[in-house]
Amino acid sequence: MRIAVVAPSCTLKREAADAVESIVARRGDCELFIHPQCFLSDGHFAGSDDARLAALREVMADPSFDAVWFARGGYGSNRIAEAALAGMPETARGKVYLGYSDAGFLHAGLHKTGLEVAWGPMPQDFVRNGGEAALNRALDWLVRRDPASLEPDLDGPAMAFNLTVLSNLLGTPLEPDFTGVDLLIEDVSEHLYRIDRSMFHVTSSPAIAKVRTLRLGRISDILPNDPTFRGDESAIVEQWCARSGITFGGRADIGHDSANRVVPFSSENR
Repeated sequence: MRIAVVAPSCTLKREAADAVESIVARRGDCELFIHPQCFLSDGHFAGSDDARLAALREVMADPSFDAVWFARGGYGSNRIAEAALAGMPETARGKVYLGYSDAGFLHAGLHKTGLEVAWGPMPQDFVRNGGEAALNRALDWLVRRDPASLEPDLDGPAMAFNLTVLSNLLGTPLEPDFTGVDLLIEDVSEHLYRIDRSMFHVTSSPAIAKVRTLRLGRISDILPNDPTFRGDESAIVEQWCARSGITFGGRADIGHDSANRVVPFSSENR
């Protein structure tokens, strides 16, 4: 398997790039190409919108790659997602696209277009405690579809998103069909009131009303609220599910951490 790494959002750390190349070399079961664009810097982004889009289009069009692995999250993939989907080459359909966090904008659009996508660890995760295990988990699934890499309670069609990303993509051309799916959500570095606000928006969406269940992953690095917000993240999510008539499906093993599991996207009609 040949895997291309591109950065549609923020710049990949050299430390993480060197580490994932070493891991791949030791494994010997795949080849890795880290696109030079991953190391560009243009303010917040890994290069200009044009540079990030060109790199993504390049690896999507290259028939020698079997997978596209998004380098990291941050912010920025939404700025190029619609353009990446326009005039997409047929070769793009023979690949799997893996990542999480900000990559959710691309995941939504790619899945809607009929491509194979999955939520899962990214190269930048090496810098986390336990990061090497996370990278091997991702590679185990990419290379041999190892079921041990999967979120353990998947049962039928599923999708996974960062809550903030999900809230922002609803109602846009990237929004996929959520009918009958188990929707897994997580978030990081947000105040509880922001989680509450996002849940209001998400559960008010007619598209989200079609899910089978909504499951909560880890909300990590919660920022302090002043004054203290009533209830924790689980109480917030359960309350909004109850108010909107969405079935709360319990907790999920995903999050912005090295324990993050793989969730392949699927839906009732695919």
